[in-house]
Amino acid sequence: MKYDVIIIGGSYAGMAAALQLVRARRQVLIIDAGERRNRFASHSHGFIGQDGVDPSVIFEKARAQVMRYPTLRWQQGRAKKVTGKKESFLVQTLTGESFASRRVLFATGVKDRLPEIDGLPQRWGQHVFHCPYCHGYELNQGHIAVIAASDMAAHQAQMVAEWGSVTLFTNDAVELSAEVHADLRQRGITVEATRIARLVNDADIELVDGRLLRFAGIFTAPRNQPATSIAQTLGCELEETLFGTQIRSDATKETSVPGAFACGDVARVPHSVSLAVGDGAWAGATVHRSLIFDLPA
Repeated sequence: MKYDVIIIGGSYAGMAAALQLVRARRQVLIIDAGERRNRFASHSHGFIGQDGVDPSVIFEKARAQVMRYPTLRWQQGRAKKVTGKKESFLVQTLTGESFASRRVLFATGVKDRLPEIDGLPQRWGQHVFHCPYCHGYELNQGHIAVIAASDMAAHQAQMVAEWGSVTLFTNDAVELSAEVHADLRQRGITVEATRIARLVNDADIELVDGRLLRFAGIFTAPRNQPATSIAQTLGCELEETLFGTQIRSDATKETSVPGAFACGDVARVPHSVSLAVGDGAWAGATVHRSLIFDLPA
Protein backbone atom coordinates (compact mmCIF):
# COMPACT_ATOMS: atom_id res chain seq x y z
CA MET A 1 0.00 0.00 0.00
CA LYS A 2 0.99 3.64 -0.31
CA TYR A 3 0.90 5.49 3.00
CA ASP A 4 -0.12 9.09 3.28
CA VAL A 5 2.91 9.77 5.45
CA ILE A 6 5.97 7.83 6.51
CA ILE A 7 7.54 9.20 9.69
CA ILE A 8 11.18 8.26 10.17
CA GLY A 9 11.83 8.33 13.91
CA GLY A 10 9.31 7.33 16.55
CA SER A 11 10.37 9.34 19.56
CA TYR A 12 8.45 12.27 21.04
CA ALA A 13 8.36 14.54 17.97
CA GLY A 14 7.54 11.70 15.59
CA MET A 15 4.71 10.37 17.74
CA ALA A 16 3.30 13.86 18.31
CA ALA A 17 3.17 14.35 14.54
CA ALA A 18 1.62 10.93 14.02
CA LEU A 19 -1.13 11.65 16.53
CA GLN A 20 -2.37 14.64 14.52
CA LEU A 21 -2.37 12.63 11.32
CA VAL A 22 -4.07 9.47 12.55
CA ARG A 23 -6.75 11.55 14.23
CA ALA A 24 -7.44 12.84 10.71
CA ARG A 25 -7.69 9.14 9.72
CA ARG A 26 -4.63 9.30 7.51
CA GLN A 27 -2.57 6.17 6.82
CA VAL A 28 0.72 6.60 8.69
CA LEU A 29 3.81 4.42 9.02
CA ILE A 30 6.39 5.09 11.73
CA ILE A 31 9.82 3.53 11.22
CA ASP A 32 11.76 3.65 14.48
CA ALA A 33 15.22 2.41 15.42
CA GLY A 34 14.54 2.68 19.17
CA GLU A 35 17.31 5.13 20.04
CA ARG A 36 15.67 7.99 21.93
CA ARG A 37 18.12 10.80 22.66
CA ASN A 38 17.21 10.92 26.37
CA ARG A 39 17.46 7.15 26.89
CA PHE A 40 20.44 7.76 29.21
CA ALA A 41 18.40 9.85 31.66
CA SER A 42 16.42 8.28 34.49
CA HIS A 43 13.96 11.19 34.80
CA SER A 44 12.52 13.79 32.43
CA HIS A 45 11.77 17.27 33.74
CA GLY A 46 10.11 20.40 32.42
CA PHE A 47 7.43 18.56 30.42
CA ILE A 48 4.09 19.58 31.89
CA GLY A 49 2.05 16.59 33.04
CA GLN A 50 5.11 14.31 32.95
CA ASP A 51 7.56 16.17 35.21
CA GLY A 52 9.93 13.76 36.96
CA VAL A 53 8.74 10.70 35.06
CA ASP A 54 11.14 8.09 33.65
CA PRO A 55 11.54 8.84 29.90
CA SER A 56 10.90 5.20 29.06
CA VAL A 57 7.53 5.40 30.83
CA ILE A 58 6.60 8.55 28.89
CA PHE A 59 7.62 6.86 25.65
CA GLU A 60 5.69 3.65 26.26
CA LYS A 61 2.55 5.51 27.32
CA ALA A 62 2.71 7.75 24.24
CA ARG A 63 3.33 4.78 21.96
CA ALA A 64 0.36 2.90 23.42
CA GLN A 65 -1.85 5.91 22.79
CA VAL A 66 -0.92 6.36 19.12
CA MET A 67 -1.10 2.61 18.52
CA ARG A 68 -4.80 2.65 19.47
CA TYR A 69 -5.53 4.30 16.13
CA PRO A 70 -6.15 1.73 13.37
CA THR A 71 -4.51 3.78 10.60
CA LEU A 72 -1.09 3.70 12.28
CA ARG A 73 1.52 1.04 11.62
CA TRP A 74 4.74 0.81 13.64
CA GLN A 75 7.79 -0.70 11.95
CA GLN A 76 10.70 -1.42 14.27
CA GLY A 77 13.95 -0.97 12.39
CA ARG A 78 16.22 1.54 10.71
CA ALA A 79 15.39 3.44 7.54
CA LYS A 80 18.36 3.40 5.18
CA LYS A 81 17.42 5.50 2.19
CA VAL A 82 14.65 7.72 0.84
CA THR A 83 14.14 8.25 -2.88
CA GLY A 84 11.44 9.67 -5.10
CA LYS A 85 9.50 12.91 -4.95
CA LYS A 86 6.32 14.46 -3.62
CA GLU A 87 3.38 12.04 -3.92
CA SER A 88 5.69 9.08 -4.61
CA PHE A 89 8.44 8.63 -2.02
CA LEU A 90 10.05 5.27 -1.39
CA VAL A 91 11.68 4.46 1.95
CA GLN A 92 14.04 1.50 2.19
CA THR A 93 15.13 -0.14 5.45
CA LEU A 94 18.35 -1.88 6.40
CA THR A 95 16.55 -5.22 6.21
CA GLY A 96 15.63 -4.62 2.57
CA GLU A 97 11.96 -3.71 2.96
CA SER A 98 10.49 -0.84 0.94
CA PHE A 99 7.51 1.38 1.76
CA ALA A 100 5.79 3.99 -0.42
CA SER A 101 4.21 7.25 0.71
CA ARG A 102 2.88 10.59 -0.50
CA ARG A 103 4.83 12.55 2.14
CA VAL A 104 7.81 11.82 4.37
CA LEU A 105 8.60 13.35 7.74
CA PHE A 106 12.08 13.19 9.27
CA ALA A 107 11.95 13.03 13.07
CA THR A 108 15.28 11.26 13.47
CA GLY A 109 16.69 13.34 16.33
CA VAL A 110 20.34 14.21 16.74
CA LYS A 111 23.62 12.78 17.97
CA ASP A 112 25.50 14.60 20.73
CA ARG A 113 29.21 15.05 20.01
CA LEU A 114 30.50 15.07 23.57
CA PRO A 115 33.85 16.50 24.71
CA GLU A 116 36.51 13.80 24.64
CA ILE A 117 37.07 13.53 28.38
CA ASP A 118 37.68 10.28 30.22
CA GLY A 119 34.59 9.30 32.19
CA LEU A 120 32.22 11.82 30.61
CA PRO A 121 30.20 9.55 28.27
CA GLN A 122 29.43 7.14 31.12
CA ARG A 123 27.88 9.98 33.14
CA TRP A 124 25.90 11.57 30.29
CA GLY A 125 22.26 12.01 31.25
CA GLN A 126 22.91 11.03 34.87
CA HIS A 127 25.45 13.55 36.20
CA VAL A 128 26.45 15.40 33.03
CA PHE A 129 23.73 17.38 31.26
CA HIS A 130 23.13 19.96 28.55
CA CYS A 131 19.83 21.60 29.62
CA PRO A 132 19.53 23.38 32.99
CA TYR A 133 15.76 23.67 32.61
CA CYS A 134 15.63 19.87 32.46
CA HIS A 135 18.13 19.06 35.24
CA GLY A 136 19.22 22.19 37.09
CA TYR A 137 16.59 22.23 39.84
CA GLU A 138 17.56 18.79 41.16
CA LEU A 139 21.11 20.01 41.89
CA ASN A 140 19.68 21.96 44.84
CA GLN A 141 21.67 25.16 44.21
CA GLY A 142 24.92 23.28 44.74
CA HIS A 143 28.29 23.85 43.11
CA ILE A 144 28.00 23.20 39.36
CA ALA A 145 30.68 22.67 36.72
CA VAL A 146 30.37 23.83 33.12
CA ILE A 147 32.82 22.20 30.71
CA ALA A 148 33.53 24.27 27.60
CA ALA A 149 32.85 22.54 24.32
CA SER A 150 32.30 25.51 22.01
CA ASP A 151 32.03 29.29 21.90
CA MET A 152 28.69 28.89 23.70
CA ALA A 153 30.50 27.93 26.92
CA ALA A 154 30.44 31.38 28.56
CA HIS A 155 26.78 31.81 27.70
CA GLN A 156 25.99 28.41 29.17
CA ALA A 157 27.88 29.26 32.37
CA GLN A 158 25.93 32.51 32.67
CA MET A 159 22.67 30.58 32.31
CA VAL A 160 23.58 27.77 34.68
CA ALA A 161 24.51 30.31 37.37
CA GLU A 162 20.75 30.65 37.95
CA TRP A 163 20.82 27.13 39.46
CA GLY A 164 23.92 27.28 41.67
CA SER A 165 27.50 28.51 42.01
CA VAL A 166 29.44 27.82 38.83
CA THR A 167 32.98 26.98 37.79
CA LEU A 168 33.64 27.20 34.05
CA PHE A 169 36.37 24.85 32.78
CA THR A 170 37.79 26.22 29.54
CA ASN A 171 39.73 22.94 29.00
CA ASP A 172 41.63 24.32 25.99
CA ALA A 173 38.33 24.44 24.09
CA VAL A 174 37.68 28.18 24.17
CA GLU A 175 39.50 31.46 24.69
CA LEU A 176 37.67 34.08 26.72
CA SER A 177 38.10 37.78 26.08
CA ALA A 178 38.88 40.20 28.89
CA GLU A 179 35.32 41.50 28.59
CA VAL A 180 33.85 38.02 29.03
CA HIS A 181 36.17 37.30 31.96
CA ALA A 182 34.97 40.50 33.63
CA ASP A 183 31.32 39.59 33.06
CA LEU A 184 31.79 36.10 34.51
CA ARG A 185 33.63 37.48 37.51
CA GLN A 186 30.83 39.97 38.14
CA ARG A 187 28.35 37.10 38.15
CA GLY A 188 30.43 35.16 40.67
CA ILE A 189 31.49 32.53 38.12
CA THR A 190 34.96 31.02 38.59
CA VAL A 191 37.05 30.29 35.49
CA GLU A 192 39.39 27.29 35.66
CA ALA A 193 41.96 27.08 32.85
CA THR A 194 43.74 23.87 33.94
CA ARG A 195 42.91 20.96 31.68
CA ILE A 196 40.66 18.16 32.85
CA ALA A 197 42.21 14.71 33.28
CA ARG A 198 39.02 12.74 33.94
CA LEU A 199 35.65 12.64 35.66
CA VAL A 200 35.39 10.45 38.75
CA ASN A 201 32.77 9.42 41.31
CA ASP A 202 29.40 10.96 40.37
CA ALA A 203 30.30 14.48 39.24
CA ASP A 204 33.84 15.17 40.45
CA ILE A 205 36.54 16.55 38.17
CA GLU A 206 40.20 15.56 38.40
CA LEU A 207 42.61 18.03 36.80
CA VAL A 208 45.94 17.26 35.17
CA ASP A 209 47.72 18.96 38.07
CA GLY A 210 46.20 16.41 40.47
CA ARG A 211 43.52 18.57 42.05
CA LEU A 212 40.10 16.99 42.63
CA LEU A 213 37.11 19.34 42.53
CA ARG A 214 33.70 18.17 43.71
CA PHE A 215 30.40 19.18 42.12
CA ALA A 216 26.69 18.51 42.44
CA GLY A 217 26.44 18.18 38.66
CA ILE A 218 28.12 19.05 35.38
CA PHE A 219 26.87 20.78 32.25
CA THR A 220 28.34 20.94 28.78
CA ALA A 221 27.06 22.01 25.37
CA PRO A 222 27.77 19.21 22.88
CA ARG A 223 27.69 19.92 19.17
CA ASN A 224 24.72 18.24 17.51
CA GLN A 225 24.32 16.58 14.16
CA PRO A 226 21.45 14.60 12.63
CA ALA A 227 21.40 11.09 14.08
CA THR A 228 21.40 9.71 10.55
CA SER A 229 22.25 11.10 7.12
CA ILE A 230 19.06 9.76 5.57
CA ALA A 231 17.61 13.22 4.88
CA GLN A 232 20.72 14.10 2.92
CA THR A 233 20.22 11.02 0.72
CA LEU A 234 17.02 12.67 -0.48
CA GLY A 235 18.76 15.99 -1.04
CA CYS A 236 17.49 17.91 1.99
CA GLU A 237 19.62 20.94 2.80
CA LEU A 238 21.28 21.28 6.20
CA GLU A 239 22.01 24.45 8.13
CA GLU A 240 24.39 25.45 10.90
CA THR A 241 23.08 26.69 14.24
CA LEU A 242 24.71 27.72 17.50
CA PHE A 243 24.22 24.12 18.63
CA GLY A 244 25.44 22.30 15.54
CA THR A 245 23.89 21.06 12.29
CA GLN A 246 20.22 20.49 11.60
CA ILE A 247 17.86 19.92 8.66
CA ARG A 248 16.73 23.20 7.14
CA SER A 249 12.96 23.66 7.21
CA ASP A 250 10.53 26.52 6.74
CA ALA A 251 7.70 27.76 8.98
CA THR A 252 5.56 24.78 7.93
CA LYS A 253 8.42 22.36 8.69
CA GLU A 254 8.85 21.52 4.98
CA THR A 255 12.47 20.95 3.94
CA SER A 256 14.18 22.06 0.75
CA VAL A 257 12.70 18.96 -0.91
CA PRO A 258 8.97 19.43 -1.68
CA GLY A 259 6.81 16.98 0.23
CA ALA A 260 9.55 16.13 2.74
CA PHE A 261 9.20 17.59 6.22
CA ALA A 262 11.33 17.56 9.38
CA CYS A 263 10.59 18.15 13.06
CA GLY A 264 11.96 17.81 16.58
CA ASP A 265 15.59 18.16 17.61
CA VAL A 266 16.81 17.48 14.07
CA ALA A 267 14.96 20.55 12.75
CA ARG A 268 14.85 23.15 15.53
CA VAL A 269 16.82 24.65 18.40
CA PRO A 270 16.96 24.74 21.34
CA HIS A 271 16.05 21.23 22.46
CA SER A 272 13.79 19.69 25.09
CA VAL A 273 11.04 17.07 25.20
CA SER A 274 8.38 19.79 25.47
CA LEU A 275 9.72 21.68 22.46
CA ALA A 276 10.09 18.48 20.43
CA VAL A 277 6.48 17.49 21.15
CA GLY A 278 5.20 20.93 20.18
CA ASP A 279 7.26 20.94 16.99
CA GLY A 280 6.04 17.47 16.11
CA ALA A 281 2.41 18.38 16.66
CA TRP A 282 2.78 21.41 14.39
CA ALA A 283 4.55 19.31 11.74
CA GLY A 284 1.76 16.74 11.83
CA ALA A 285 -0.80 19.47 11.22
CA THR A 286 1.16 21.08 8.40
CA VAL A 287 1.81 17.75 6.68
CA HIS A 288 -1.92 17.08 6.87
CA ARG A 289 -2.60 20.49 5.37
CA SER A 290 -0.23 19.62 2.51
CA LEU A 291 -2.15 16.43 1.86
CA ILE A 292 -5.41 18.40 1.66
CA PHE A 293 -4.38 21.41 -0.37
CA ASP A 294 -1.21 20.51 -2.31
CA LEU A 295 -2.91 18.29 -4.83
CA PRO A 296 -0.91 16.45 -7.49
CA ALA A 297 -0.96 18.00 -10.96
